[in-house]
Amino acid sequence: MIVAPKIRGFICTTAHPDGCAKHVAEQIAVVKSRGPIAGGPKKVLVIGSSTGYGLASRIAAAFGTGAATIGVFFEKPGDAEKCATAGWYNSAAFEKEAAAAGLYARSFNGDAFSDEIKAEVIAAIKQDLGQVDCVIYSLASPRRTHPKTGETFRSVLKPIGQSYTNKNLNTNTGVVDEVTIQPAENDDVAQTIGVMGGDDWQMWLDALLAENLIAPGTQTFAYSYIGPELTWPIYKNGTIGKAKEDLERVQRALDEKLAPLGGKAWVSVNKALVTQASSAIPVVPLYISLLYKVMKADGTHEDCIEQMDRLFRDRYTHPQPDDAGRIRLDDWEMDPKVQQPVIANWQKVSTENLAGLADLDGYQSSFLRLFGFGLEGVDYDADTDTAMKVPSIG
Repeated sequence: MIVAPKIRGFICTTAHPDGCAKHVAEQIAVVKSRGPIAGGPKKVLVIGSSTGYGLASRIAAAFGTGAATIGVFFEKPGDAEKCATAGWYNSAAFEKEAAAAGLYARSFNGDAFSDEIKAEVIAAIKQDLGQVDCVIYSLASPRRTHPKTGETFRSVLKPIGQSYTNKNLNTNTGVVDEVTIQPAENDDVAQTIGVMGGDDWQMWLDALLAENLIAPGTQTFAYSYIGPELTWPIYKNGTIGKAKEDLERVQRALDEKLAPLGGKAWVSVNKALVTQASSAIPVVPLYISLLYKVMKADGTHEDCIEQMDRLFRDRYTHPQPDDAGRIRLDDWEMDPKVQQPVIANWQKVSTENLAGLADLDGYQSSFLRLFGFGLEGVDYDADTDTAMKVPSIG
């Protein structure tokens, strides 16, 4: 069938198989153009491997360090009548590229929070790899069912203590207006920690350690964001920020557990980027549009793949942690020479002057590319195979 983008709110309900494949190929090309990565991991498990930072981590590990990779994700396959989700096509393309390069790649589609998927992945590691030497945890989900209690947690994006009003961008229309977000109530914070905190990361590592599947020197990474003060009420000081604090609590606990093996656990604070997850956060898309304008002019703009290449290439062996023990890949974003003009432009941005101050075109283009649209060399008027399979899943 012929596939065109269909936008509903902050999601695109269609995805283009050939466009997603091209997007994956472009990310691989970025890593390969920078040469092989020395001292990186060789057997990598990526939990949440189908889009955004997780996909970029898998690509950087495979095509930078030559790693065998196992990827876990929760995506919908397509058929002749309907599209799969973008992450399904991304994973299909990744596996085909990995096979062509002689790299081991195996994927699991299901609920990464569940005991069943953990058991399947553990069996695959035992059978195929023996052990892993790097575990990437990059899940973004609106809900999680606890595998032991059966309780379902639902995350919310809310400030804590009082309502929060700030500028907001409708990325479809280019209108800048105000949004007010009501504060968290009842058990909103606990619910959000239950989904986006560190509990599941810990469960994965505990399960792998119990089966002796963690190699000496293994490093594990979970991803976070801090951002500028203007986003703190909705992010760092909001419900999601509390979940990220829990992630850091778990990082410290995992660090102790991995120490006897000479291993390390890290929280990597990454750059603000257009991803399926960030598109859903109020206020943040306007900030990203302003940020892109400044960083592109400055020559320091990175996408997910450049960030994850830098993680494996520069920080894997030389982490350079901050005072709180975190890896900071948001260092270029948070540089005062970037932040000062971004914040100045935030104060004065409106619908009328948006085009001059922000990179809305870049935002929209990045958003569509997540779903395989707007990539050079793809014939969007041609029929495409929406029933494409992920080879290791079938």
